Amino acid sequence: MSASQGPTLRELAVQALSSVEHGYDLLAPKFDFTPYRTPQPVLDAVTRTLSELGPFERGLDLCCGTGAGIPVLRAVCRERIAGVDFSAGMLAVGRARTPGGEAVDWIRADVRALPFAPAAFDLVVSFGAFGHFLPGERPGLFSQVRSVLAPGGRFAFPVAAPARPGSLGYWALLGFDAAMRVRNALWRPRFVMYYRDFALADVTRELADAGFRVELYALDELGRRPDGSPRCRLVVATAV
Repeated sequence: MSASQGPTLRELAVQALSSVEHGYDLLAPKFDFTPYRTPQPVLDAVTRTLSELGPFERGLDLCCGTGAGIPVLRAVCRERIAGVDFSAGMLAVGRARTPGGEAVDWIRADVRALPFAPAAFDLVVSFGAFGHFLPGERPGLFSQVRSVLAPGGRFAFPVAAPARPGSLGYWALLGFDAAMRVRNALWRPRFVMYYRDFALADVTRELADAGFRVELYALDELGRRPDGSPRCRLVVATAV
């Protein structure tokens, strides 16, 4: 985090005690200077893999925030691209940073009820947003994505390998999850951010149930673990 441009501890505390929507509205002006923004190496690796699977025509960034994924779509899509998010503040920042003349639609909506016609897109991407959905909400979300994809369209998102039990990353994620659950037990409105609930095996099954064929691509640019497995994979779900 940039000490000069990122949010202060007080600002983060106010955000954490807000709803998800209002919290991101508050954080939006400084969001790109926090660790929450998808790192550029991840975006670059996803762009490389999708370039090999494309090109695509129309693209959507699901839960786009300030638009980190928009350049990925711009690189692999030949027609209009769009970003959808429920935070007006995040969308405003993304819109303001879009170079003039670029055809990007910034749309405020709840992605659990997408406001698009059937088969409106050939590619949907998402980066780091699924922790904001409870496990019971994911099947409906995946069905919504399937409904706006043309037959053969792709839904793609990166998934990092889980932290090994006992590692620093494991305990950090466990501690964050526990703190969120205590916060939500004691405070309203809730702030849903439960990344430990996003298990790849469960997600793969839910995607298949929603009408997708799922493939996994190693993002080798991001390295491999000591056992040789990739540190990050790209989930590519094809509408069938």
